[in-house]
Amino acid sequence: MEYVKLTKVIEELELEVVYPSKDMDSIKIYSSEISRPGLQIGGHFNKFVPERIQLLGNAEWYYYKSLPLEKRMKNIDEYFSYDMPAIIFSRDLEIFPELIHLAKKYNKTILRSKRTTSGIINKLTSYIDLELTPEARVYGVFVEVYGVGVLITGKSGVGKSETALDLVIRGHRLISDDTVIIKNIEGKLVGSSPEITRHFMEIRGLGILDIERLYGVGSVKNSEYISVVVELEIWDRLKEYDRVGLDEKFTKILDKEISTVTVPVKPGRNVAMIIEVAVRNFRQKLLGYNAAEELNKRIKNRVKEKK
Repeated sequence: MEYVKLTKVIEELELEVVYPSKDMDSIKIYSSEISRPGLQIGGHFNKFVPERIQLLGNAEWYYYKSLPLEKRMKNIDEYFSYDMPAIIFSRDLEIFPELIHLAKKYNKTILRSKRTTSGIINKLTSYIDLELTPEARVYGVFVEVYGVGVLITGKSGVGKSETALDLVIRGHRLISDDTVIIKNIEGKLVGSSPEITRHFMEIRGLGILDIERLYGVGSVKNSEYISVVVELEIWDRLKEYDRVGLDEKFTKILDKEISTVTVPVKPGRNVAMIIEVAVRNFRQKLLGYNAAEELNKRIKNRVKEKK
C-alpha cells in the first residue's frame, strides 16, 4: 500500500477529533515519520518537514504556554500555515482556543490522545509501517499447525478448504480461507486474512461457515509467519513424485523463498494428517535433523562396510 488514510489512523489509535478539517476524510499519510515541532513553536522553520504527522507532547505544550502571547501567536500562526496532514496532542492536553481558531483559518485537523507521547509514537509508527509494507495476495488457505504457519495452495476444487477444516477439527487454527494477504516485514513473511472474510470459510455443499462460532476462539488466529507452503494437486499416476525428500523445493513470495511440499491428492488419502507430519518434519529440520539425509548416510555406510 502506498498510503494510509488519516481516518484509518484515527480509528486504529482511537484518537479524539478535536477539530476536523474539511478534507479530513481524503487526507493520506505516506510516511511513518513523525515531527515534534518544538523548534517551529519557537519560530525556527529551517528544514521543517510539514508532510509528516505533527505530535505535541508535554515538552512542546509547556514551551508554547511559556511564550509571551504575542510571540506564540506569531509563531503558531506561521506554523499552521504549512500544509500538514494532522496535529496530535498527547496526554489529553488542553487545546488552547487560539489553536482551534487557527485550525479553522487554515483548515487543519487537530487530534488528541490520552496516550503518552512515546506510546503514540510507538503505536503510530508500527501501524503505518505495517500498512505501507509491500503486500501480495495469494489464492489459498492459511492455517497454523503446531505453531507453524502453513500456506495451502492448489487449483480450485482440489480440497484446500476441506483440508483446512479437517485441521481445525484436529485442534489447529484457521487464519484465512480463499485469499491470503502476505506482507514482508523485516525479512519475514506474515500472512493474514482480508478483514471482511476473517474467520469465515467456504465449504462446497455447506456454504459459508463461521469457524470462530463453530469451534471457539481457540480455532482461529489473525496472523502468523509463513514457514511452509503445501501445494495440493490431483494425483497424476504418470507423474513421478518425490519419495525420499532429499531435494528441497521452494516457492518465492515477495522475494523470499519458502520451503514447499507437494502433496498429491486422491480418494482415501488423509491430507490433513500428511500436513501435520510435514510440519513435524519441517520442525525437525530446523533443529538440524533431516530423516532423508540420515537414511542416505546409513545406506552409504552400509555400502562401504560391504566393500
